[in-house]
Amino acid sequence: MAGSPTGVIPVNVSGTTRVVGLLGWPVEHSMSPAMHNAAFRETMLDYTYVPFAVKPDDLQQAVAAIRALNLAGANVTIPHKVAVMQYLDDIDEGARRIGAVNTIVNVQGRLIGYNTDGMGFIRSLTEQAVVITDAKVVLLGAGGAARAVVDALLSAKAEFVTIAARSGVKASDLASHYVKSSVSGMDWCSEEFNQKLADCNIIINATPLGMAPHSEEMPPVIWSSLAPNAVVCDLIYNPLTTRFLQQAKERGHKIVTGEGMLAGQGALAFQIWTNVPAPYEVMAKNLLQQIRDMFE
Repeated sequence: MAGSPTGVIPVNVSGTTRVVGLLGWPVEHSMSPAMHNAAFRETMLDYTYVPFAVKPDDLQQAVAAIRALNLAGANVTIPHKVAVMQYLDDIDEGARRIGAVNTIVNVQGRLIGYNTDGMGFIRSLTEQAVVITDAKVVLLGAGGAARAVVDALLSAKAEFVTIAARSGVKASDLASHYVKSSVSGMDWCSEEFNQKLADCNIIINATPLGMAPHSEEMPPVIWSSLAPNAVVCDLIYNPLTTRFLQQAKERGHKIVTGEGMLAGQGALAFQIWTNVPAPYEVMAKNLLQQIRDMFE
């Protein structure tokens, strides 16, 4: 794997080693195996993390294999995060609200699904000393990533979240799932959107705009409308500093890059599987090095 000089599987795998899998299609470019195996080495836990390429038609059998092989658990990635829910024994309340699962833990043959994406993002903010409590947030995008982030922001006591997207209908539909006094949805070309920018503390790009190879793209933010002290975040990590973040940085805004969410969600999953606090700094450092090796 690019960016992983130590390889995916530790050399001390034995008959007692607990296995964690990654279910996705495809999985060959995933950064999670190297990141988690670095964490297992750091904590000296007898675990290993292995990616499994699972075609959509084979997902039910793959989930059954978690029980049959007594895996400790698994991560779930594209395109299985929604479909996998029907094959689990129980689903955490947060994952049920979001409507997607990215982490499974095997508790004596009982498979329980969680979603650590949103709270992983919250951790990436707190690691950068960004205050979320009572914050007014503008979230760009209304897809699956946005759903997880909105849920986490409200759990972290953000005061208000404005969901803005190319489709105002889609943004309003997502907002309708939450308390009206806390979340609103709108078209990001509206005048109301510019008013929200002037009042926000945090703005987050949860769209794919700016992701390589289309690195020149970015959401249509009028920078002069944005509050000068607003923190600007992007969930994209390839490239690490998107055009959106670069323009924000040039205007003096504090920026938060996208690899922190990936490290944060991984750290939460690690703790769910092992009941041991994750070595977040080790995971974040490993991930950052992989990204630099692969994309820069």
